[in-house]
Amino acid sequence: MLNNNIQNKTNFNSPLGVGGKLVLFGAGKIGRSFIGQLFSRGGYEVVFVDIFKPVIDELNSRHNYDVIIKSERDEVLSIKNVRGVLATDEQAVIHEISTADIVAVSIGQQGLPSAIPLIAKGILLRHKEMYNSPLDIIIAENLRNAADYFRTELIPLVPPNFPFDKMVGLVETSIGKMVPIMLKKDMEADVLQVFAEPYNNLILDKKAFKNPIPAFDGLSPKENMKAWVDRKLFIHNLGHATTAYLGFKHNQQFVYLYEALAVPEIKNTVHETMLQAAAILLKKYPDEFTLEGLTEHADDLIYRFQNRALGDTIYRVGCDLKRKLSAEDRLAGAIHLALELKMPYNKILDAFMAGCSFKATDESGNRLNDDIDFSRKFEIHGIYWALTEIAKLDINKF
Repeated sequence: MLNNNIQNKTNFNSPLGVGGKLVLFGAGKIGRSFIGQLFSRGGYEVVFVDIFKPVIDELNSRHNYDVIIKSERDEVLSIKNVRGVLATDEQAVIHEISTADIVAVSIGQQGLPSAIPLIAKGILLRHKEMYNSPLDIIIAENLRNAADYFRTELIPLVPPNFPFDKMVGLVETSIGKMVPIMLKKDMEADVLQVFAEPYNNLILDKKAFKNPIPAFDGLSPKENMKAWVDRKLFIHNLGHATTAYLGFKHNQQFVYLYEALAVPEIKNTVHETMLQAAAILLKKYPDEFTLEGLTEHADDLIYRFQNRALGDTIYRVGCDLKRKLSAEDRLAGAIHLALELKMPYNKILDAFMAGCSFKATDESGNRLNDDIDFSRKFEIHGIYWALTEIAKLDINKF
């Protein structure tokens, strides 16, 4: 059963754009709540490709699902014109790619090695059957330099004379939508329903498209995409992680982000840490951002982090330490950039050090195996190991 406080159910079934078919790798929470619903509401048929058979079967049975917008009063968006294909059905996936109007990928970094060969085969079949029809691929991943990564992985899988740069558009994005882990009871109530916050804006690389950019609400093409990817990583992700790590440090019994941000000292420190990162970004991209704009963005994020209805947990936001504390990610990446630009980074370093002691658990009291291994090594080797081996920082530069 859905929550009793849901006030209305909006049926988006009228096209806002030209339509077509989106093939979307990933029927997970971001795929369904964000990318899939945006394109469905934009008039596209959305074909999900995923390895989880129960979700694919249910999509093909119902051809619709609900996105629960969590706010003061919940709202249900009914997303229609959807179906699914099992990722293990290689020929079907390749056919869908070859006949797609656009492809998107939202499966997480661990899933990319299995998806990219299928995408390459789909591109080749498409080129064979529709010689002059380029394909745009929206990379809806929190992955810095995502287009370079995809190009490096795809090029060896196509013939040497294939006109890759003419026929394939690799479109980076900045994913700002927050989708929390759902409780077991919510997933059991409906395998397809997904929770999300009201924010619904997809920032993407305007210059990367080979075809006209889809014309519907919710897409925000940007000229300097690298700057916007860095804004997401070094303000949104950084602020998120800082809240989780400081919250756990302050009170290990805290479960939700809003509990941590209810402590004035934590809220102020998170804000100051985000503004320190904002100053670094402003120096890096003076023609793209303003201090006022970045400050407003930080303020809005802290407001969104406190959304009680979203129920976002300290565990979800802080876990996966080897990735989130790594050299290219939210905290260490900002420190590397600060060192390059000779900017202050002390508050960001404090957040990193708090993250090294992070041991929050999920609702069942469990932690990721990699996080357990991180904590064990940190207890043995200390902060020097974390800074040099995980963050790849030269402590002689501190």
